[in-house]
Amino acid sequence: MAWYHEHMVSVAAVRLLFLILLMSSAVMAFAQNDRVVERRQMVDDIAALASLVGRETGRAGLDQRVLAAMAKVKRHEFVPPAQRRSAYRNRPLAIGAGQTISQPFIVALMTDLLDLQHGDKVLEIGTGCGYQAAVLGELAKDVYTIEIVESLGKTAAQTLTRLGYANVHTRIGDGYKGWPEHAPYDAIIVTAAPDHVPPALVAQLKVGGRLVIPIGKFAQELMVIVKNEDGSTRREAIVPVQFVPLTREKE
Repeated sequence: MAWYHEHMVSVAAVRLLFLILLMSSAVMAFAQNDRVVERRQMVDDIAALASLVGRETGRAGLDQRVLAAMAKVKRHEFVPPAQRRSAYRNRPLAIGAGQTISQPFIVALMTDLLDLQHGDKVLEIGTGCGYQAAVLGELAKDVYTIEIVESLGKTAAQTLTRLGYANVHTRIGDGYKGWPEHAPYDAIIVTAAPDHVPPALVAQLKVGGRLVIPIGKFAQELMVIVKNEDGSTRREAIVPVQFVPLTREKE
């Protein structure tokens, strides 16, 4: 009887061990497919670089909420299949139509410069593949994003919908004109470089709101523009950057 009892305990232990191993394998497979480890490494790289260039950017480190959003959003879901192996490297990638997805550090820095609050309404000019919009969607209440290249805009909208970003609203159009129907915005971000600040974007920004935008044709500067009560603005240059030019509709 004792032998039988011990045998049953032994069988139960083997089954439990098998179940644990099976569950561990499933968790590891999910993590590998979801690329959690790569995202964590990307965030570590971003945080290290932010600390290294803190004197230039004026920010000793990035908001932990921004880093958490970067760790959550699946960048590999937004890039073309040929680029997915490089999705979590800290560099820009081509997404087609002559456009790029920004370097993860720049995405994090620009997001951090917006100083977003959970209830904020954000306008993004240049949806691209939708990655920046997804990061914003993790931090703000509503994100309105405009893309002038129809093929990119449609693909981004499909990706954002598939991944459950119901608070990100997409549109095909000329971002230079903004999206006045939903103005004013707490924050505006521009992910392509015009040679001047579009007046419509300043007009659609709330008093005290922040516009983060690269400015320039050849020598570009990432700028933070804050709107004053009288409608004037004050500007702060952050770091030199290199973005694709802002594309506009032909007049």
